[in-house]
Amino acid sequence: MRHGGRILADQLAIQGCERVFTVPGESFLALLDGLLDVNVKNIVCRQEGGAAMMAEAHGKLTGRPGVAIVTRGPGATNASSGVHVAMHDSTPMLLLVGQVPRRHRDREAFQEVDIARLFQPIAKWTAAIDQTERIPEYITRAFRVAMAGRPGPVVLALPEDMLHETADVSDGRFASPPALAVAPGAAREVAARLSSAQRPIVIVGGSVWSETSSDVLADVSESFGLPVAASFRRQHYFDNRHRNYVGDLSGSMNPLLADAIRESDCILALGCRFGDFPTLGYSLPAEPSAARPIIHVHPDPAEPGRVWPVDIAVTANPETFLTELALIDPVAPPLNRDWLLRCRSLLAEWRRPTPLPGKVQFAEVMRYLSDHLPEDAVLTSGAGN
Repeated sequence: MRHGGRILADQLAIQGCERVFTVPGESFLALLDGLLDVNVKNIVCRQEGGAAMMAEAHGKLTGRPGVAIVTRGPGATNASSGVHVAMHDSTPMLLLVGQVPRRHRDREAFQEVDIARLFQPIAKWTAAIDQTERIPEYITRAFRVAMAGRPGPVVLALPEDMLHETADVSDGRFASPPALAVAPGAAREVAARLSSAQRPIVIVGGSVWSETSSDVLADVSESFGLPVAASFRRQHYFDNRHRNYVGDLSGSMNPLLADAIRESDCILALGCRFGDFPTLGYSLPAEPSAARPIIHVHPDPAEPGRVWPVDIAVTANPETFLTELALIDPVAPPLNRDWLLRCRSLLAEWRRPTPLPGKVQFAEVMRYLSDHLPEDAVLTSGAGN
C-alpha cells in the first residue's frame, strides 16, 4: 500500500523525470513527501509562472514533458502563461495542480478553481485524478498525450484528499511517442517536386528536432540546392553560417526574404506551423495557388491545411522524413543554383549594419559579440515594442 503522493512520485520516476519545478503548497504536501523517496530532484521556484516556464524550457531541451507542480487557485493561474507558451510552441509539458479536497468541491472553497475548465482552451488535455488507484493510468496517458502528434501541455488536478489516501496498485509503463512511418512513395514524390522546382525554399520549425535533424537537413539542402529559412523562434534548427541558410521568419523578418518566399515556386514546410509571425500576419506567401505548391511535413495530421491549402501532406516526424529523402538522389542536377545564390545575397544584404540615431550602434555591438564570444555562448533577448 502506498499513499497517492508516493504513487505519483513513483510514476514520474518511471517516466524518466529527473527533476520537477515547484512552488510548494499545502494542497500537495503528500506528493512532496513522495518525492523525497524517489530519484527526482525538486527545484523550488519563487513564483509559479517561473516554475511553468522552466518546465516548458525543459521540455524543449529534452523532448520529454517538463513537469511543474503548483497549488490551487492563484498558483494555477500564475502558471497559465507557461502552459500557453507550451501550447503555442508545441512543447511537451505536464502541469500538476494541487486541488481542494473532493468533499469541498463546487462550494467555492478557499482558492477553489475548476482546473479542467480553466486550462481547456490552452492545453492538449486537462483532467482531474479523483481516484488514487488510477494515478498510474493518468500519468502514463499524460506523458503519451503530451508527446504524441503535435506535442503540447497536459494539466492534471490533484485533489488534496486523493493524494493522502492509500491504494495497492501496479505502476504504469514508460511512455514513448508513437512512431510515425513515412507513407510509401511520399519521399520520392517530394523529391521529384523539389528536383523540378526552379525557386524552391525550405521552412524548418516545430518542436520535434535534434542535431541529427540539422545534419540531415544540411545534406538534403546541398543535394537539392535548397535555400533553408528558419521559422519563428527556431533559428537554432539550422546552422546560420551554412551556405544554404537564408534567414529566419521572425517578428523582424527580412523583407527581401519575404519577397523571395512570395516568388518561390515550391515550399517545403518541415514541422512548422503557419502562425502569424512566419506568415507576416497571414499574408505570406501570397495567395496559395497551383503555381506554388506547399509540401507540409508534420507529425499531427490536423496541422497541414489549417491555414494554407497544401499540395502534399506528410504525417511524419520531420527527421524520419528527411532521413528517407536523403536516400533519394535528385532526378536531375539542381535547376536553382542562381536562385540559391540570390537568396544568400539577400541575407548578406540584410545583415549589413545601417547607421542608427545615437552614439551606440547596436548592430556593431552584436557583430562584435558574434565574432568574439565562444561557440557555446547563449544570448537572450526580451520582447518589447
